[in-house]
Amino acid sequence: MTGKSVFSPSADHDVDLFVIGAGSGGVRAARIAGNYGARVMVAEEFRVGGTCVIRGCVPKKLLVYASRFAHEFEDAAGFGWTVPETSFNWSTLIANKDREIDRLEAAYVANLERSKVKIVRSRAVMEDAHTVRLANGDKVRAATILIATGGWPHMGPKIPGIEHAISSNEAFHLTELPKRIVIQGGGYIAVEFACIFAGLGSKVTLVYRGDNILRGFDDDVREHLRTEMQAAGITVTCGHTVDAIEKTGDAYAVKLSGGTSVPADKVMFAIGRRPNCMGIGSETLGIRCHEHGGIEVDEYSRTSVPNVYAVGDVTNRVNLTPFAIREGHAFADNVFGGKDIKVDHSQVPTAVFSEPELGVIGLTEAQAREKHPVLDVFKASFRPMKGTLSGRASRVFMKLLVDGATDRVVGCHIAGPEAGEMIQLIGIAFRMGATKADFDATVAVHPTMAEELVTMRTPAFSYGRKAAE
Repeated sequence: MTGKSVFSPSADHDVDLFVIGAGSGGVRAARIAGNYGARVMVAEEFRVGGTCVIRGCVPKKLLVYASRFAHEFEDAAGFGWTVPETSFNWSTLIANKDREIDRLEAAYVANLERSKVKIVRSRAVMEDAHTVRLANGDKVRAATILIATGGWPHMGPKIPGIEHAISSNEAFHLTELPKRIVIQGGGYIAVEFACIFAGLGSKVTLVYRGDNILRGFDDDVREHLRTEMQAAGITVTCGHTVDAIEKTGDAYAVKLSGGTSVPADKVMFAIGRRPNCMGIGSETLGIRCHEHGGIEVDEYSRTSVPNVYAVGDVTNRVNLTPFAIREGHAFADNVFGGKDIKVDHSQVPTAVFSEPELGVIGLTEAQAREKHPVLDVFKASFRPMKGTLSGRASRVFMKLLVDGATDRVVGCHIAGPEAGEMIQLIGIAFRMGATKADFDATVAVHPTMAEELVTMRTPAFSYGRKAAE
């Protein structure tokens, strides 16, 4: 950021901004505030970079890449390649992953230092609305405090043997690849790790209490992904929970509701994450939390204490890294740059890095039917061109939901290779209010999978059309 700052530092405080947590949201807020001329201090008790960089999005995506090479080696034969017998070394992958995380953390630290932000490697607790106490007893007076402590894996109710289970945190640091793993959960993290471990050669059992994985996603997409995962050898057991974990030598017997038992070398719980807002002084200050457990904030990320703000997963709004970054940036722009920016939490493109990958934005079909009296549903399911020579039977699934009254596209759902890349671009059109006619008028890029998005002409279903006509 360039230009003359509109901010004047406070002479009554040690710092103008104290940030608790150096994750994506906290780092962005600190940097932007520093660039406005604010005196900023960031406290981080673990590593700079937070969940996304250290134990979330980035290392997970690296493992996703690793898990997909087995398919590439197999598919190469159909295209004339002779690939010698392959082998995989888990230790090499983890070591290389760790080096990349070290590099990224160093980059985050350098960026903070360039913005003249002071980093303290310590836990920080708020004593009052302007005082933060560090682990060594030092106290810092701050004009403004920002809570950016993120979330933490939730391990669920205490069941017998729960101490033997790992979370996604520990999954990145296993000393060896488990031959058999049971994963409880049905959301992003559970599904992604199930596909990662399966792709690397583990025998995977996914256990989920609901009727199908990925609650909240479109039902067609949920069913498509589950079918593809099962075809890849993953056992998907819905309608059950892990009731106990019994250690049997170097392995485990995982007792499921219903009485069945599954042998495993590792047991992972990925049943959700909770805002990491306990033990930081929020209770002392009387900061309100909303019914979902996160810190309650207004549209400017202000808490119930006027000079204390919160961004990112700790607020439990939209728990995605880009939103933490956007919220942190907007906070700094507003408080230290004199701007008036509100972050729009609607129309969120998102991806699940499963196998196949998912990319979605907008309403599910069930939501669209409730909201739009006239609805056209366009679907396409096809074998991608690459599969014709590789012999792989996996299919791509695409779905567009169109408001019949306005012709506006209100939902887009993709399951297939690079779905995340596709939905990022679709998200731009979606936010601009693109209609089905706009999609139809766009010339297809041939031959691609994405061209199907602009060549679907006949709805698979139309709801409310006769009544409207």
